[in-house]
Amino acid sequence: MHQPWLQDYNPLGNAALSTIVATIPVLLLFYLLAIRKTAAYLAAVWALVAAVLSALLLFKMPAVLVAGAVSHGLVYGVVRIAWVLLAAVFVYEITVETGYFETIKASIGSITDDRRLQVLLIAFAFGALLEGSGGGGAPVAITGAMMVGIGFNPFQTAILCLIANSAPVAYGGMGNPIRTLVAVTGLGEADLSGMVGRILPLTTLILPFYLIRIQASTRQTLQVWPGLLACGVTFGGIQFFWSNFVDASLVDIVGGMGTLLLLAVFFRVWKPREIWRYPGESARNDSAMKYTKAQVIHAWSPFLLLAVFVVVWGLPAVIRTLDQTTLKIPVPGLHQQVIRHAPVVVKDFAEPAVFDFAWLSGVGTATFFAGLLAGPLLGLTLGQTLQVFFKTLRKLRTSLIAIIAMMSLGFLTRYSGMDAVMGLAMARTGVLFPMFGTLIGWLGVALSGTDAGSNALFGSLQTMTANQLGISPVLMSAANSAGGVMGKMIAAQSLIVGCAATGQQGKEGDLFRAVFKHSLILAIFIGLIVTMYAYVFPGAIPHGHRFW
Repeated sequence: MHQPWLQDYNPLGNAALSTIVATIPVLLLFYLLAIRKTAAYLAAVWALVAAVLSALLLFKMPAVLVAGAVSHGLVYGVVRIAWVLLAAVFVYEITVETGYFETIKASIGSITDDRRLQVLLIAFAFGALLEGSGGGGAPVAITGAMMVGIGFNPFQTAILCLIANSAPVAYGGMGNPIRTLVAVTGLGEADLSGMVGRILPLTTLILPFYLIRIQASTRQTLQVWPGLLACGVTFGGIQFFWSNFVDASLVDIVGGMGTLLLLAVFFRVWKPREIWRYPGESARNDSAMKYTKAQVIHAWSPFLLLAVFVVVWGLPAVIRTLDQTTLKIPVPGLHQQVIRHAPVVVKDFAEPAVFDFAWLSGVGTATFFAGLLAGPLLGLTLGQTLQVFFKTLRKLRTSLIAIIAMMSLGFLTRYSGMDAVMGLAMARTGVLFPMFGTLIGWLGVALSGTDAGSNALFGSLQTMTANQLGISPVLMSAANSAGGVMGKMIAAQSLIVGCAATGQQGKEGDLFRAVFKHSLILAIFIGLIVTMYAYVFPGAIPHGHRFW
């Protein structure tokens, strides 16, 4: 066994040059996607190559550790991300193959024929439910595929789904990002959950208006202000209440279900004066009238099965049972052989690295089982259902390669210390740290693709820096998670999922350029909220808080 390797946070002996070097793989990725319009899977592979060379030649990371980090990311990418995307699109393709998606389209039209309000029902509310249940790429994959299937503009759909998916991310996967913060900071779960729940609802209130303004003009947005307000207040109110007084695990599930049900009732009582559709579409959709309630429920059964399976898979008792089948193997040569040290952590910390083959307990497997049952339920044989699965696999092959390469890049960035170099650069901002600390979380999610990943990368750094500056560590740890949600829409794997789900493969660079400004604007807005808590309303920061 080789000696543990100490990460070097200033490999070139100059902080500015070291920071520039650390950003090379990320800058190359963005350059290839946004400027050269390179296919996402090729851009991800080239960025990974750049990261490997940087780690070996500039950060002096031993080759065995580089190989271990890349393989660790590959396994994680396959099991936790790619498998979820493949299974989610598989469920959607079953409804298309059987023709039942026409019924689904009509049923949504029966609630409201207005494209603006359909965004709230599908991308916002239903997407939040899926994010809370499992997260990963499933919410964007499923809602994106659904919206394209009912006639939305594919490219705009990808934009809307990515932005809508920001609202629930901090409590996604049954509250996994909050649990990650607790693990790396040692702070109380109720404090962290409550603080995030006092930041994000303020953003949630404006997010429906922001979404529809992207889709339509200002006048057309204001025409549906009651629906937008109902959506923001309902989800934001549930998000605040549940995160502060109940727990962190079911915030999105309860919020998504509650918002979906309220909007379904509200949109039958209140209707906009003018129904807004895309140019060339008919003003009304009467096709829902020919379907009975039983037929509509039957058509929706694959997605209902999916939601049930994912929720059940996330129950603590079920997790404990299924986790017994999970194969966990320390990554050879990497496990606890990379040492993080000050100023990134208070005391030296050996990074764990464990292959987690969650072949049964993963949310992707829950989604796949839902698809296997949904096929026969909609009239396919088991053989025909599997044919749909393999056709979906062929369709998504380049997107899956891109996801796997990106996860390997993210893991190598973490184990080599490149992430810490970039984070430390933002931490040297003094009184501006509430804003820049929020942007550290944003950067972390943009790099890792997950809010939990960003919290794992920078949670301890936020706590340590906040203590040094005399700012609440609870606030800044929560800011990492809250700011991180806005980085999700520009993470490479999110762009890949968005394009794959909407049939826009190859347009990842265009999508990045389209959503980047929204990502940054919303992250800065959250940074302003955090700054207000830090210097104007510090008494609103929870300390020693407890759930009911």
